[in-house]
Amino acid sequence: MSLDTVVKDIREEANARAEDIRAEGETRAEEIESAAEADAEEIVTDAEREVEREIDQLREQRLSSAKLEAKQKRLEARRDVLGEVREAVEDELASLEGDTREELTRDLLEAASVEFDEGDDVNVYGRSGDRELLESILTDDDYEYAGEVDCLGGVIVESDQSRVRVNNTFDSVLEDVWEDNLQEISNRLFEQ
Repeated sequence: MSLDTVVKDIREEANARAEDIRAEGETRAEEIESAAEADAEEIVTDAEREVEREIDQLREQRLSSAKLEAKQKRLEARRDVLGEVREAVEDELASLEGDTREELTRDLLEAASVEFDEGDDVNVYGRSGDRELLESILTDDDYEYAGEVDCLGGVIVESDQSRVRVNNTFDSVLEDVWEDNLQEISNRLFEQ
């Protein structure tokens, strides 16, 4: 065997080995590339799912917020209407005149008088426009008109001897009736 033959055999062996290494490298590169593409597809799929989940969550949050805002606006509108109704009732009470006002004032004074002992000096307060009415009603010597209070009508009656103060103004009666019947009033106004 000649040196040229040995060199040629080594060269052929080296070339074959190089070809095997290159083929193995290409196969390995294709495997890595394929795995990377599969990973990339999985990452994209996961990201798309996450984006869809976030979109659904955001949509749900916005829908909930919109429903809550609509509910708050309905409640505000109802509160406004109830306020207007209350103001209208107050205006009606304040504008009562004649026999109706006198009868209601007498009833409220009489209801308050049961709280006082006979012989107590009793002071009666009322709306400024009701002074003459109250003075004409107060026939008992123990009851005396004592001044004005800011109210729609009715009386505030008090006595130092019994340490009792009775608020029988139209305002206090309206407040009691309003609180006791607010649900019914609301139901009638806003029948659903």
